[in-house]
Amino acid sequence: MEQIVLVWILGFLSLSLTLINGVRAIPQEAQILLQMKDKLKDPHDALNNWKESIDAPCNWDGITCDNQTGMVTEITLESKSLNGSLDAVICSLQSLEKIHLPFTNLNGALPLMKNCSKLRYLNLTTNSLSGTLPDFSPLKSLQVLDLTTNGFSGQFPESLGNLPELSSLNLAENDFAAGTIPLKLASLKKLRELYLADCNLVGEIPFFIFNFTDLGLLDLSDNFLNGSIPKEISNLKKLYQFFLFDNELSGSIPPELGNLTLLQQFDASQNSLTGSIPEEVGNLKELVILGLKINNLSGQIPESIGELPNLQSMSLYQNSLTGPLPPKLGSLSKFNTMDVSQNLLNGTLPKDICKGGNMQYFLALENFFTGNLPQSYGRDCQSLVRFRVNNNNLKGKVPDGIWGLPHANIIDLSSNEFVGGISPEIRNAKNLSELLIYGNRFSGSLVPEIGMAVQLSKIEAHNNRFTGSLPKEIGNLSQLNALYLQENMLEGSIPAEIGLCDSLSVINLAGNRFEGSIPATLGSIQSLNSLNLSNNELSGSIPASLGLLMLSLIDFSNNRLVGRVPNSLLRVGDWQKFSGNPGLCAENSGRSDFLRVCSVSKAKQEAKRVELLAGFIVGLAMSILVIGLLLTCRYLRNQTDLKAERLSWTVKAFHNLSFDAEEISSVLLRKENIIGTGASSTVYRVDLPNNEVVAVKQFWTSNKMEDDASKLENCHHAKQNVFREHENRLAKAEVETLGTIRHKNIVKLYCYLSNSDSSLLVYEYMPKGNLLDALHSSGDGRGGHPLDWPARYKIALGTAKGLAYLHHDCSPAIVHRDVKTTNILLDNFYEAKVADFGVSKVLQASSKGGNTGTAFVGTHGYIAPEYAYSLKVTEKSDVYSFGVVLLELITGKRSIEPEYGENRDIVDWISCKISSKESAVDVLDSKISMSFEMEMIKVLRIAISCVLKLPSLRPTMREVVQMLVDADPCSTSNSNTGLKQEKDSKHVESYI
Repeated sequence: MEQIVLVWILGFLSLSLTLINGVRAIPQEAQILLQMKDKLKDPHDALNNWKESIDAPCNWDGITCDNQTGMVTEITLESKSLNGSLDAVICSLQSLEKIHLPFTNLNGALPLMKNCSKLRYLNLTTNSLSGTLPDFSPLKSLQVLDLTTNGFSGQFPESLGNLPELSSLNLAENDFAAGTIPLKLASLKKLRELYLADCNLVGEIPFFIFNFTDLGLLDLSDNFLNGSIPKEISNLKKLYQFFLFDNELSGSIPPELGNLTLLQQFDASQNSLTGSIPEEVGNLKELVILGLKINNLSGQIPESIGELPNLQSMSLYQNSLTGPLPPKLGSLSKFNTMDVSQNLLNGTLPKDICKGGNMQYFLALENFFTGNLPQSYGRDCQSLVRFRVNNNNLKGKVPDGIWGLPHANIIDLSSNEFVGGISPEIRNAKNLSELLIYGNRFSGSLVPEIGMAVQLSKIEAHNNRFTGSLPKEIGNLSQLNALYLQENMLEGSIPAEIGLCDSLSVINLAGNRFEGSIPATLGSIQSLNSLNLSNNELSGSIPASLGLLMLSLIDFSNNRLVGRVPNSLLRVGDWQKFSGNPGLCAENSGRSDFLRVCSVSKAKQEAKRVELLAGFIVGLAMSILVIGLLLTCRYLRNQTDLKAERLSWTVKAFHNLSFDAEEISSVLLRKENIIGTGASSTVYRVDLPNNEVVAVKQFWTSNKMEDDASKLENCHHAKQNVFREHENRLAKAEVETLGTIRHKNIVKLYCYLSNSDSSLLVYEYMPKGNLLDALHSSGDGRGGHPLDWPARYKIALGTAKGLAYLHHDCSPAIVHRDVKTTNILLDNFYEAKVADFGVSKVLQASSKGGNTGTAFVGTHGYIAPEYAYSLKVTEKSDVYSFGVVLLELITGKRSIEPEYGENRDIVDWISCKISSKESAVDVLDSKISMSFEMEMIKVLRIAISCVLKLPSLRPTMREVVQMLVDADPCSTSNSNTGLKQEKDSKHVESYI
């Protein structure tokens, strides 16, 4: 009995000591966390209750403690704007098992965490961490490591192979040096998740991965892996997610894939896979997603795929697949998405594809499908969001229910052989944005119910057989941006209600039978950019209100119009655009065979002379005034001391810096270091003592610009202030832009240095220089071979991704406003990075259409044409400039060349070549191999779409990226069938 009591007493004392130690540990751990908070900076006070108190720190936000000891075991903070770095002091928390800090804006390097011996879980995903990864070997208990979407660089860490308990490894979307997956990782036998997407991996898929028999998730997408998919993939019996898309894999899909009976998602899109889809894929009864788009697959789609009970998404577009679709496709599953576009498929469309009632994306464009649309589609496909079957051989009437799809935003039936008319059911299409039905045999009237589809932004119904009048209900479409009804048989007058469509940018009613006068209400559509009313029977005069619009394209030819053509319209359309109207005239006619000269009274001639004389006198007086101001400025400047007191450097850093301002400034002003000079700055290469190389942009000081300044300012101090303000504005624009964004195709800004004399921006150094030099100095600037097409394509895609990030992923969006070859920089691997954001503009969320201000700088040859009439730029202006860059990559020519002719650029030259029916091949750069001829033609099509005159017709940068991905020279090899090449060539010709 005494022994039992003694045991109880000893146990009680032990527990008491433990609790006492825990209580004593609390203040110490609070201090550690407060020290950590100081490093995290916490600018928005997200950790406002991290303060010393009696219950600290177990009741602090994001802190979990052990119930018995009171020691901190977990730190969980998600989506907090901490804007600081992680300190190794965190490992002083002796019982810490979990660190969960995703989306917290952490930056700097990851410290060596050698004392975190109990850490089981580390998640730092989606931050701005950089530098090389430390040695992870001490973290023997680590089970989950997630460092996705940061900026880690250097070699892929081999020390990860020393973590025997690791079950989940996620290093995706980092900037590791190109290399293979280290063999040392073969020891990670407990891995269940391996996520290494976008890590710059090269070589073949290592065979040791197929020994990870517990692996359920394997993602190696968006790398540079080559070779084939090994048949040993069948070893991974527990695999449920397998992603290989966007690599350089070749060979066929192994039939052994069918042995992975737990597989739910398989995506090997955007590779160079060949052969057919194995029948064994039909064994994957758990399969939900099948992605094989943009490969070189051929043969038929196995019927067994149509019998998969869980299939929801199938993406097979841009291959060379033949035969019909599986007849049971969608009838046995909750089928949601099908994209089989751009193949060689034929036969009829499966009648029960929407039977499950979940179908949202039906994309079967550019194939050879025949027959009618099944009547069941009008009943079962009501959930569709996109319905695109354009460019096939479909015929017959379209089911009424298709016209009225309540959720669809795009209905594209164009370029088929459909007949019949638009059903009144279109009144139910409340979400329809684009109705594309051109190039068919549709007839009948445009039903008034079309005015009830109030979200319509584009109607393309040209080249059909529509008759009757244009319904006045068209005026209900306040969102309508483009109306294409040319080449039909419409008649009657153009309704005045069309003026209520105040978002219209394009109206094309050419080649119909419209009569009566041109509605004056068209002049109230301030957004109108293009107006084509040619080849009708319109009469009366041209409304004067049209002359107040900022039109860029106009055509009133071949009507019965009379009266004077407003001078402002003559500046938009040439004389020929008004020909075929004997009753029209102009004040001055350069081409009397197109347009006669209006008679002018003597009184008007005298008034014109008086107006010219008055203008001359006013101009002379202004010249005298300006000369006087310049002389005064020069005198005052000579009386002023030009010396300014130098201030110490002010540093604003955006990354962990390995240098200081003195190291930069001490070597900066050497002429031999200059690598570029601009209108307001000079760029230097700076080799730092630590062997790092950076690029430094110095904005010119007031002293350096003194001569030019003296011509513009009224006195020395005003001059100095103006140029200092100009310098600050350019530097500030780059700092505000680059300091807040991070993307591998945007040049990295390390820091901003400033004092009273200079503003310096320090960037990562790009060893291959700019694209202009790379294109026009034998490729590499050192006498090497010209850039081949794969390198040019890589540059184009990288640049497009960078611009797409600015336009679509930044909030608010950013317009670069000076996209050109000198502002595209290249690293040693020809990865492109967009640079020079001195004139970029952040689009405020509240400004409709994203128009920027008028202070546009831009470069001749790259400026979008709308700037000439609106002085405003949008994202579509960047798209135009990027299109010019694409044309330079394709042709090997500069944006401006003497051979184009006076006041003409590469866009004019290309347009002339194509309109003259010369072969598109003739414009391709002859200095590179023509083995990529078809791929270059595809990119030429993209470039032409980017430089279309009307901004509304240009694609977005996100669409450009997708189109470029589809034109990957590594995904569209010469192994394509002759039928496929013939079809592509025909499509190119018709597009151009």
